[in-house]
Amino acid sequence: MSLSEKFIVPAGGPYFLTHSAGPMTRLGKSYLDKHYLSPWQDKGGDAWPYWLTLLDRFNGALSKLLGGREDEFAPQSNLSAGLAKYLLALPSRDTPLKILMHADAFPSMGFVVSSLPPEGYELVLIDEKQPANDPNVWEEYFRGDIDIALITHVHSATGVLSPVEDITRIAKENNVRVLVDVAQSAGLIPIHIPSWNADAVFGSCIKWLCGGPGAGWMWVRRETLSELTPITTGWFSHTNPFEFNIRNFEFSETAKKFWDGTPSVAPYAMALGGIETVLDIGVDQIRKTNLELLQIARPNFDFSENGGTLCFKAGYHANELENKLKAMKAFFDRRGKTIRLSLHVTNTPDQANRLRRLLE
Repeated sequence: MSLSEKFIVPAGGPYFLTHSAGPMTRLGKSYLDKHYLSPWQDKGGDAWPYWLTLLDRFNGALSKLLGGREDEFAPQSNLSAGLAKYLLALPSRDTPLKILMHADAFPSMGFVVSSLPPEGYELVLIDEKQPANDPNVWEEYFRGDIDIALITHVHSATGVLSPVEDITRIAKENNVRVLVDVAQSAGLIPIHIPSWNADAVFGSCIKWLCGGPGAGWMWVRRETLSELTPITTGWFSHTNPFEFNIRNFEFSETAKKFWDGTPSVAPYAMALGGIETVLDIGVDQIRKTNLELLQIARPNFDFSENGGTLCFKAGYHANELENKLKAMKAFFDRRGKTIRLSLHVTNTPDQANRLRRLLE
C-alpha cells in the first residue's frame, strides 16, 4: 500500500485542506468499528473495560509520537477546554496572572483567557507587526511582569513556525511558565516535548494527525501536577474512578486529574488510527514530503521557518485565485485575502506543479 492509499481522500480535485481537517485514515475508519461500534454492539455496557483500554492506547500513542510519559497525557474535547482547565487549576494569588500570546495566535485560545475572571487573569498580546518566531521579541515582553507564555508552535493564519525551545529557555530564565499550542504541528513537525521544558502542551487530532474532531488532548509535566488543582472534576478525575464513594474524592496523581465526567470514546477510536498511521509513515517522512511539495509549488520561497501550510497573501488577486482553485475543484480555504493551502503525503508533485502555475 502506498502512503497516499493509507488515507481516504474526498473525491474531486486535489486536497489542500489538511491544515483544517486532515483526510480520514483507513485505519481510523476501521478502528471506529472495531474498537467502538462492535464492542458496543456485542457487549453493550460491558464494553467499558474495552473502551478504557482504547483511551489508554490513545495516550500511549501520543507518548510514542511526541515523547513524554504516557501518564502525562489526558484526553480533552479540544484545546480551549484543556487550556481553561489548566489556567483555572493554577495556585491562587493576589494579582492577576498575565498571559502573553502573539496576536496572530488562534483566536479561540485568546478567547479562553479573556473570558476568565479579570481579577485573576489578564491577556497580553504581542503586536502582529512583530515576528512571532523571534525569541528577542518575546524576551522584551518577559522583562516586564509576564507570568505565562502561550506559544503557538505553528500559526494557522500565517504558517509561521516558532522556535519553541529557544523561546522557552528565555522564558524560564525570567521565571515565566510556558504553555504550547501544537494544533497545527503535531503529526507534521518532529516534536519531542520533554526537550522543550514546557509546563503544558495542548493539541488536537483533527489536522495533521488525521484523526477527526473531538479528540483533543493535553500534556502536563509530571513534576508540576501536584501544584495544580482543577476546579472542574468528575469521577474520572478520581484516583480510583470505580470507588463510588460520594464522601471521598482524591485526585489522580497523573494528568488524568484533568479528566472529569464520563469520557467520549468514538473520537479517540478514529484518532488512534490517525496517530498510528502517522507513526507508521514517520513524521520525518511526512515533513520531508511536505517540504518537497511546497518547494515545487513556490520554488523561490524559503520554507525553513514555515509549518507546512502555504498561506498565500493574494491581495487584490484573492478572488481570481479563489475562482481558479474552485475551477480545479481543489479543497482549500480562505481567510480575508489570504488563501491557505497545505500539502501532505496524499498530494502529488503533479498537483504541486498545477498549484505553482496558479500562484504564478
